[in-house]
Amino acid sequence: MLAPVPPALISCGTMAKPNVMTAAWTGIICTEPTLVYVSIRPTRYSNELIRQSGEFVINVPTVALAKAVDLCGVKSGREVNKFALAELTPQACAKVKAPQIGEAPVSLECKVKEITSFGTHDMFLAEVVAVNADEALINKSGALDLQKAGLLAYAHGFYYGLGKKIGKFGWSVEKKSTKRKRAAKRK
Repeated sequence: MLAPVPPALISCGTMAKPNVMTAAWTGIICTEPTLVYVSIRPTRYSNELIRQSGEFVINVPTVALAKAVDLCGVKSGREVNKFALAELTPQACAKVKAPQIGEAPVSLECKVKEITSFGTHDMFLAEVVAVNADEALINKSGALDLQKAGLLAYAHGFYYGLGKKIGKFGWSVEKKSTKRKRAAKRK
């Protein structure tokens, strides 16, 4: 019932033999050092490739990539080249041998630090060693402009586009005078 979640495209393998899968069980663990995780069933081809290489890339998809996200979640890289089938472009990374997805606005290059098996899934704890972001989607404060990016969300078997911004951290306790000043700046 913990939803919505970002359906990430996890790329692995090499530029010569790229693979990609969809995973909704991924997220941030820590900021210093920057640690993330992805949970993958042991029977999945990507699990095997990530165990062998110790590397993967978390690619953040947009609404425009929804069909590719779905396809990469239902096909196996053992049988088909999902990059080709989904019409995704593998691009070289700066710090890992796994490819990133050219069409994704954000890609996190990751090196596995630890693998823990938890029943149906193995959790790959990894350090983010490089971040690639589409500069056109970065706002003047250096953050990803979510409204421009059109990121995808997943809940209960369905895909959704993320909605409009409704507030910022701390806005619920912000003083009224600060709110008026901020509104005046926007005019």
